[in-house]
Amino acid sequence: MDQHKLAAGDRFPELHVTTFEGESVRLGQPRPDSGANWQMVVVYRGRHCPLCTKYLNQLEGFREELLEIGVDIVAVSADSQAQLAAHKSQLEVGFPLAYGLTQDQMEALGVYISLPRSEQETDHNFAEPGLFVVNEEGNLHVVDLSNNPFVRPELQALVNGLRWIRDPGNHYPIRGTRKDVDSQLQYR
Repeated sequence: MDQHKLAAGDRFPELHVTTFEGESVRLGQPRPDSGANWQMVVVYRGRHCPLCTKYLNQLEGFREELLEIGVDIVAVSADSQAQLAAHKSQLEVGFPLAYGLTQDQMEALGVYISLPRSEQETDHNFAEPGLFVVNEEGNLHVVDLSNNPFVRPELQALVNGLRWIRDPGNHYPIRGTRKDVDSQLQYR
């Protein structure tokens, strides 16, 4: 089955989700009160995934450091509001958590989509982990997709890399684009 995957440099799709607090947010746009001009969108499997819980709680430890370099965070899953409410008791995060990611939205993001193995796991199709860093122009600067919960970016390395990218003295472009490849040919 062919599945559309977002590529580095692509315009991030206009997708709206609802936070646990009931606020409608556009993924890829930093919260106005965050002081950031980039946003990290973390797509997670949902309440049923203990690895997601662990990853989100670990990410909280980097929230302030990310804000210092201008990167806001939002996390979203296909869980319902009730499932997110139950999950919040296991989460100790200060960044927004959103719910209700639809099948169409998961497809627009290009994340891998799984069916539940049983009703005990969950009651809906869900996204496998995805991490998107959207720059101030609304373009995808960093993308990481996984087809299972065991492979995700190591957070300290990710934050260090984003710090490097955000340093204007490094002039670090979006990597992995055709434009990137074409510009490299001039150095041969």
